Amino acid sequence: MTMNGKTCVITGANSGIGLETARGLARLGARVVLVCRDRQRGEAARQELIAATGNGQIRLLVADLASLEDVRRLADQIEAGCPRLDVLIHNAGLMTRQRLVSVDGFEMQLTVHHLAPFLLTELLLDRLRSSAPARVIMVSSMLHKWARIDFNDLQCQRKYSVVRAYGQSKLAMLYYTYELAERLRGSGVTVNALHPGAVATNIGIPAWLAPFLATPEKGARTSIHLASAAELEGVTGKYFVNGREANSSRRSRDAAIGRRLVRVTRELCGVPQPVT
Repeated sequence: MTMNGKTCVITGANSGIGLETARGLARLGARVVLVCRDRQRGEAARQELIAATGNGQIRLLVADLASLEDVRRLADQIEAGCPRLDVLIHNAGLMTRQRLVSVDGFEMQLTVHHLAPFLLTELLLDRLRSSAPARVIMVSSMLHKWARIDFNDLQCQRKYSVVRAYGQSKLAMLYYTYELAERLRGSGVTVNALHPGAVATNIGIPAWLAPFLATPEKGARTSIHLASAAELEGVTGKYFVNGREANSSRRSRDAAIGRRLVRVTRELCGVPQPVT
């Protein structure tokens, strides 16, 4: 298995699952673009990965995915610096016990897990199409199974809990995965999602749970598999757990809700609705 000549962009790549995903793809020979919020931590991760893998084709881009302006700037930087975009992995994540609001006024977990991946992907669609076969990968969560999209309280203003907001944001990723996969069918660009397992990361999981959780290295395996496996070329609109195709919730496969959510997301992100 080799990724020589392939360019992979990974968000949230300076620690946890993102860092281990970058490590795995770098070892396969890919050109890896680390998207990190903090320049110092991102550069430290870049240098460590180069030393550990011997792959000098590792680049850092700094962006705060809680800012849609930063996401747009990031898309411009990727287009300017990456003639090809073979794999785009939306890995960045967080959990907030209290309701936080982004600079744009949106609930923070919805922003980082759904609005930012949506906007970045939409802005890079032309580059992905021109690089086909290309892959878009969404790191979702099994917590989507206990969530639903509340269009009357999408920002969790009336009722907030970390589980409700986190689960809704990860469910939103799945709706977008399935909608985009259908929209891009036949283009050579595939879109799939995954649950990485219960992994010890720094996104806000209580420290006492860490001994019972999987390592980030194990959590990254499915992301690496979806990015690199030859047998998955052409496979799209699927959900994976432990490297295997699995069933997401029945609710997550409701195409009408997915289309509605994408329309609303376009409005929130300032992306024009498609001409019909």
